[in-house]
Amino acid sequence: MNKSLVKDALVLAAITLISGLLLGLVYQITKEPIAKAQAAATQAAYEAVFPTADSFEEVSGFDSEKASAYVHENGYADDDIIACLAVKDKSGNELGYVVTVTSHAGYGGDITFSMGISNDGVLNGYSITDISETAGLGMKSTEEKFMSQFVNKTLGILEVTKSAPASDTEIQAISGATITSKAVTYGIDAGITYYQSLVGGASNE
Repeated sequence: MNKSLVKDALVLAAITLISGLLLGLVYQITKEPIAKAQAAATQAAYEAVFPTADSFEEVSGFDSEKASAYVHENGYADDDIIACLAVKDKSGNELGYVVTVTSHAGYGGDITFSMGISNDGVLNGYSITDISETAGLGMKSTEEKFMSQFVNKTLGILEVTKSAPASDTEIQAISGATITSKAVTYGIDAGITYYQSLVGGASNE
């Protein structure tokens, strides 16, 4: 009986070891393609919110932790500022910024998106790179009907409404997906708040 138990334990240990090795091998094989796909998706998001750009360069001295702490202190505890890039044309003139935000307030988990803000204080819109909201509901935040509300919008803190917007600062929620609508909208507000700290000279310490 004891020999049988030892044999079973050894077989189980061998299976566990082989499984671990195979998983490690699969990870190594897929790591680079996944990273390339993520980089391509991120670049596509930048270009979607700033199609006239020639280059995107990380803002000198940008610190995600400090930027996130700044928006947390200003009322956006559910949002992190992941990246901030200066947008330039072929002549090297600065056109504006792309700010990447992760909202932790989504119904299905984190929502990460990039938003473009031009130097004349206009929001170009946003492009989502990571989302796991409910199909047919929260996923409508990736569709033109909802996204178009944020295009060519003069900067200002936005609010979500379930009815038709009564002002330019109101965003109509997706029917049945108010949580997602708020996560995206208030995430954009966080990005706007951070952008205003850059152009207004506010400290991000």
